[in-house]
Amino acid sequence: MIFSAFASELFGQTKDDRPSLNITRTRLKAAEALDYCRSYGLNTSICILVDMSLHSGVNRMVVWDFSKDTILHSCLVSHGCCTTGGIWQQDQTKTNPRFSNKEGSHCSSLGKYKIGKRGHSSWGVRIKYLLYGLEASNINALAREIYFHSWSNVPDQEVYPSGTPEGWGCPAVSPRNLTKIDGILRWRITPVLLWIYV
Repeated sequence: MIFSAFASELFGQTKDDRPSLNITRTRLKAAEALDYCRSYGLNTSICILVDMSLHSGVNRMVVWDFSKDTILHSCLVSHGCCTTGGIWQQDQTKTNPRFSNKEGSHCSSLGKYKIGKRGHSSWGVRIKYLLYGLEASNINALAREIYFHSWSNVPDQEVYPSGTPEGWGCPAVSPRNLTKIDGILRWRITPVLLWIYV
């Protein structure tokens, strides 16, 4: 069977069955995100989308440019190990992450977030962004200290079939990737949407 570029874009696969971002699905999510941003006064230039249905060893976080309807930047992102089944810094749930909004769960939470104030972090390049959960599934994010930050354990590039090391629930990226994303985020006056979904 001949594998076409069209099939790759439509189904999010490559010749060797390596999982990859489905750009058609991502574009639909971005359109939904833009409607949300317009309705709730969030930034209408960019957003950050995280497709947690993908294997954690492939790029599943994208900075999306609404005006150009395309990806500005993509990278690996960690998810939480959870206290049942996962082990911090390993990749045991690279294909089947679990999600929770509970304090102490060490799980990531699905849903839409408003990216808040930029501040000092103890991790990576020492920069973090506060995350405000906007839905019932992630409303405890700030109380749980779920931030967007860098972590030196997260690689710069895809590591499939290995997965990205799992943390305590924060969407963490490599220091190099946060530096790039920080350059996009830090001068935005209107808060940017970060949406984690499956």
